[in-house]
Amino acid sequence: MREIKSQILPLPFADINTDLILPAKYLTTTVTHGLGVHLFTDMRKMDPSFPMNLKKYAHAKIIVTRRNFGCGSSREHAAWALVDHGIRVIIAPSFSDIFYSNAVKNHLLPLALDAELIEHIFAAEKQSAEYIIDVDLVGQKMTLPDETSYSFEINGYDKHALINEIDNLDYLLSQLDNINAFDERHRKNIFLDTHSLH
Repeated sequence: MREIKSQILPLPFADINTDLILPAKYLTTTVTHGLGVHLFTDMRKMDPSFPMNLKKYAHAKIIVTRRNFGCGSSREHAAWALVDHGIRVIIAPSFSDIFYSNAVKNHLLPLALDAELIEHIFAAEKQSAEYIIDVDLVGQKMTLPDETSYSFEINGYDKHALINEIDNLDYLLSQLDNINAFDERHRKNIFLDTHSLH
């Protein structure tokens, strides 16, 4: 993930929890693929006009939503379902801490932006037949259709992990030479300290 340019999927709701993202009845699997078809399934059934039911948003890769996205349980399946459906970026004023961590581990960018800016995006999208946002992770900026750009902050490690599509284990394995070198130095220091006592 370096740059994502896509029509947005507007979800103008606060506190969308993990059970709304992916209901508990779909948590029986331990594989990360195949869950995308169940994304927001209860909300889609309750409301025929729910954005995911509309052709306009069929290929959206960017969700724009309100505060506290991903609250509720810690289920990683919610992130799996979003990624499996094709979502790459979620823009919200705030996220549940556990969801944020799960998202990054699964190569999904949770992008925290000012609530007023998000409300502006909702209003502008309603007036547009197509509303495409460009999210540049490398340059850490988001550009709207009117060409106004906004910078965003992201933890350096999270940025590295997303750009290179690695998780914590991948990163740990990439540092194996450094780990082994540290371990060797540590063993030598213990050996020297032990012998200095004699």
